[in-house]
Amino acid sequence: MRKRQERYDAIVAGSGAGGAMTAFVLAASGLRVLLLEAGRHYDPLRETPMFQLPKDAPLRGAGTPEKPFGFYDATVDGGWQVPGEPYSVADGSEFMWWRSRMLGGRTNHWGRISLRMGEYDFKPRSRDGLGFDWPISYDDLAPYYDKTESLIGVYGSNEGLENTPNSSPGVLQPPPKPRAYELLTRKACRRLGIPVIPAHLAILTQTQDANRLPGELFPDNALARDVVADSMRGRAACYWATPCGRGCSIRANFQSTTVLLPPALATGNLEVRTGAMVREVTVDAQGRATGVHYVDKATLVDEFVGARVVVLAASACESARILLNSSSTLFPDGLANSSGLVGKYLMDTVGAGLQAHLPALEGLPPHNEDGASGMHMYMPWWLYGEQQAGRLNFPRGYHIEFGGGRRMPGFGAFSGVEPLTGGSYGQRFKEDCRRYYGSFLFFDGRGEMIPNDDCWCELDSDRVDRYGIPVLRFHWRWSDHELRQAVHMHQTFAEIVDQMGGTVLGAVHTDGTKAISKGGQIIHEVGGTRMGDTPGDSVLNQYCQSWEVPNLFVTDGGCFVSNADKNPTLSIMAIAWRAADYIVDQLARRSIG
Repeated sequence: MRKRQERYDAIVAGSGAGGAMTAFVLAASGLRVLLLEAGRHYDPLRETPMFQLPKDAPLRGAGTPEKPFGFYDATVDGGWQVPGEPYSVADGSEFMWWRSRMLGGRTNHWGRISLRMGEYDFKPRSRDGLGFDWPISYDDLAPYYDKTESLIGVYGSNEGLENTPNSSPGVLQPPPKPRAYELLTRKACRRLGIPVIPAHLAILTQTQDANRLPGELFPDNALARDVVADSMRGRAACYWATPCGRGCSIRANFQSTTVLLPPALATGNLEVRTGAMVREVTVDAQGRATGVHYVDKATLVDEFVGARVVVLAASACESARILLNSSSTLFPDGLANSSGLVGKYLMDTVGAGLQAHLPALEGLPPHNEDGASGMHMYMPWWLYGEQQAGRLNFPRGYHIEFGGGRRMPGFGAFSGVEPLTGGSYGQRFKEDCRRYYGSFLFFDGRGEMIPNDDCWCELDSDRVDRYGIPVLRFHWRWSDHELRQAVHMHQTFAEIVDQMGGTVLGAVHTDGTKAISKGGQIIHEVGGTRMGDTPGDSVLNQYCQSWEVPNLFVTDGGCFVSNADKNPTLSIMAIAWRAADYIVDQLARRSIG
């Protein structure tokens, strides 16, 4: 029977990157914390099928509507469509909303790409006059990037490149060696002036120093040192067994269910309730948050729990939905929404991709390319000077992720071979597969979107989910900035492939609407409760604190002011840690609860 304690120091809604980091820091600081997760319980140590092969799975492991990333993906109840939990998309818009609905959220199945935002990324408007500046600078977040990377374990290197910040010495773990196709790509890119450097992924390449790191991370907190040291001793270095998207039973990669929640629970200060669908934050007559109502998904009973502080970290759009549903006489347009900006300025990563065939990689002898399940190298944006000088027709950049090789094939792995075989079959087809397998590369651009007035969400007054909660309606339109950026991605990929003596498979689009991914498809949506300098231009202050409700915080991607080309998860965790430290300080001063 779970412990019921109806008033807490803090309630945290959401157990992904932001929520778990917030809950961990608060619990390790001695606060009594309740974490509410809308999805089901998930235990990667018990549920992860690390050593099973595609041939052992239904449909050879192929994706289905219930498992869009394949049978072995860690996702258990989520996706772009969740039964009983619809959402609406306005006429003329295309938007795909991913929801995880499991303990740990997206940290269970994300790509583990952990890139720091740089100096330019926090002050984009000052640089080119577009979008908005953050109320914080890179220097404000740099110490928390160091701490987050040290705690979760990130491999990579310091290259000293423009707007690609270095970590402090000794923070990053050694990157794995490049694969053959990565070296071949780097050779071609050097001729084009495109940097190819070690990727930064949240995967341990060596065991963590449990005797040193906890003391450096928590010099004044014995409880945090003890639980983190024990947690680090229980993590193994990756031995390149199976894709990280399955989850990791040896805790080598980062997911909140194996790295943040175990030490938080070990403090004795955290309670976790799964299947708890938060629908509303309540306030008292003075406008201070008093707690939350949630629906117990097993019983459909409405429950209330109280706390001195309420933290929303349910994901950018879900947290906006909760605030919009939390209307009252004091907040008729939704909680903390006097600015009218809750749900506004949603952003996703700009995405475009191409596949190529490279004759230089045909007929290679079998060799071990296991390594990390993600990329060992990537291409950071390199044309800042060109943009600053006005020589490009789009204002913000992108990085390039690429991959391929001869790792374990799954369903559809040989589909790219068919156009090259001339209709062969039987023994000849088997020989062609051996010849061509491993000679294909994919290139994916991941670029910055500038916030615009046409991308936002609101409550749909005509629809509710199975729990009776009004759902979101999305509005979305890419601007010409993003469309031109996607065209540049395709042109760049084609130039790289040409330098490698390869052939692009598919069209190199000159029309950005055909090159670009749909809104939400990259699953990097941020914004909707952005931070800022004043209550009139933002929902939150620089510490993710509501301007209007001082004991209400939002520590997921909703606080983002801009969406740099860097994948957002590392920044979400660093910002959440900073906000949690602030909450602890403010509670100690008795200024918020």
